[in-house]
Amino acid sequence: MGFKDFLNNLPEVSHPKKKLDFKEKMKWTGAALVIYFLLSLIPLYGLDPNYQSRFETLSILLAANFGSIISLGIGPIVTASIVLQLLVGAEIIKVDTSTHEGRQTFQGMQKLFAIAFIFVQNILYAVSGALPAAGGLPINIALISFQLILGSFIVMLLDEVVSKWGIGSGISLFIAAGVSREIFINAINPLPDPSNPLLAIGNIPKAITLIIQGLPAEAFWPLFIVGVTVIVWMISTYLQSVKVEIPLSFGRFRGFSFRYPLKFVYTSNMPVIFTATLIASMQFWGLSLYNMGFPLLGTYEQVNVGGQLRDVPSGGLVYYLNPPNIRQIVSQGMTVDFSLSILIYSLFMIIGAVLFSLLWISIGGQGADNVADQILSSGLNIPGFRRDNRILTRVLNRYIKPLTILGGASVGAVAVMADLLGALSRGTGILLTVMIIFQFYDQIKRDHYNEFPDWLKKIAKK
Repeated sequence: MGFKDFLNNLPEVSHPKKKLDFKEKMKWTGAALVIYFLLSLIPLYGLDPNYQSRFETLSILLAANFGSIISLGIGPIVTASIVLQLLVGAEIIKVDTSTHEGRQTFQGMQKLFAIAFIFVQNILYAVSGALPAAGGLPINIALISFQLILGSFIVMLLDEVVSKWGIGSGISLFIAAGVSREIFINAINPLPDPSNPLLAIGNIPKAITLIIQGLPAEAFWPLFIVGVTVIVWMISTYLQSVKVEIPLSFGRFRGFSFRYPLKFVYTSNMPVIFTATLIASMQFWGLSLYNMGFPLLGTYEQVNVGGQLRDVPSGGLVYYLNPPNIRQIVSQGMTVDFSLSILIYSLFMIIGAVLFSLLWISIGGQGADNVADQILSSGLNIPGFRRDNRILTRVLNRYIKPLTILGGASVGAVAVMADLLGALSRGTGILLTVMIIFQFYDQIKRDHYNEFPDWLKKIAKK
């Protein structure tokens, strides 16, 4: 059996035998989401009972719930995709993604890499002590590793269920659901805050309580955080709505023309997920290596946060990739470390988003040559230019490459702004959620517009 045959025989969810309607897809999408949330509630057997949750940032970006069977969430799947894209982009692995066969090979390798990373990352996670086993017993370490691997396999299959039987991508769905849950809890949760039982966890009820108590000055920060979240949401929504339209016409039918839209955020949400996941994964690897006596990415110290001891970066790259928010800057002043952290994090986030965007258009079939092929195969052409793939590719590159760079840099900058201003969730999470909602809406509108009721069709046309 050859390598391609091996890739084709990897475990996968089969495609539906007939086209599914909107209601059927929504059922599968909803079922996958419910199963995902149920998995996040299943605790790991054999985990140290004194374990305190860590890597809150990582859990948001990876749609994970640490201490549960899906402690790594979508991490292995996304990390595998990042590594494979880098290897293909550097031509270490040569795959021609411009052909159907090449894309199939790439998808098969992506699954193979995902399975490999599921084993490697989950086992390392248990062995390194990031999820400490009760008593440090080898049997408990093995049990935790098995549970984590099982959870990651189920997540991988749920992602396929959503992409083949549901709407959109499972990875995107789980991220959006996790971020939405966090924003909801941080905004309106009325339960008492463990660090201060007199105030609620949610920022809105907390601000109302402080105002009633005659402390309007202290109510400023909770209201500020809510306001920042709303502003970031609005900016993200605006970026998603900006488009550049290219005029196209049918060569055989004079007078018939329309405009082909290219989004300002041309590469959608995947490059931002890759960049954020890379940064978040470095936090995990930094702590894991530090616990094993190899502080290659930085050092950590235990700090009391809300009555719990947490491992917080204290030096090295991981420290500078964990920037302060505006409240910390106001209370402690703009130190040299704060300035370096803001600079390094901003550059890493923005440049990373741009680089992954450029990689994505070449690997994800969104390059100018792919778009030119689609336009010409539809019998369309740009008015005033000869029907030639090379000419059309050059014209499209004038739009696609600048949009790729500017769009990637813009979303990276918005994510940095939200993190520095201390929004209710990580800036990347909010940005991704807005992108994912737009992506889901566009797909539903494109595939199921005829199933909409009349009143919804009128709204969709606007």
